[in-house]
Amino acid sequence: MLTPGAHTFSKEERVTGRTLVTTLFKSGTSRSMTAYPLRAVYCMKEREEGEASVRILVSVPKKCFKRAVKRNRVKRQVREAYRKNKALIDGCMLQQAGQTLLLALIWLDERLYDSRDVEQKVQSLLVRISEKICQ
Repeated sequence: MLTPGAHTFSKEERVTGRTLVTTLFKSGTSRSMTAYPLRAVYCMKEREEGEASVRILVSVPKKCFKRAVKRNRVKRQVREAYRKNKALIDGCMLQQAGQTLLLALIWLDERLYDSRDVEQKVQSLLVRISEKICQ
């Protein structure tokens, strides 16, 4: 397991599989917040053996960008912003023993943003989520 605050984004930190996605979006415990152009949907679940404390999913709908090149660019920007700032939420999750945070970051706008702006929005969402979880 990596040390908290390590600037990596491994496969174990991704939300994969139908069951996790349905848990994230269909469970009654899911919460949502927006920092335009991003929307975060998150919920807590019991941690399984060897599972990361935070798992994320990045979604950029085809409705926003028809071209895959632009969708991939935005996903890359969001993943990079999360990778740089995940320490904001990892510290809070260390207090939540036995829990995993499932987090979906969904793009809402039809225009491209500078990477700095995307990073600021991701930071804002991570800080707000960590405040809600650590109450």
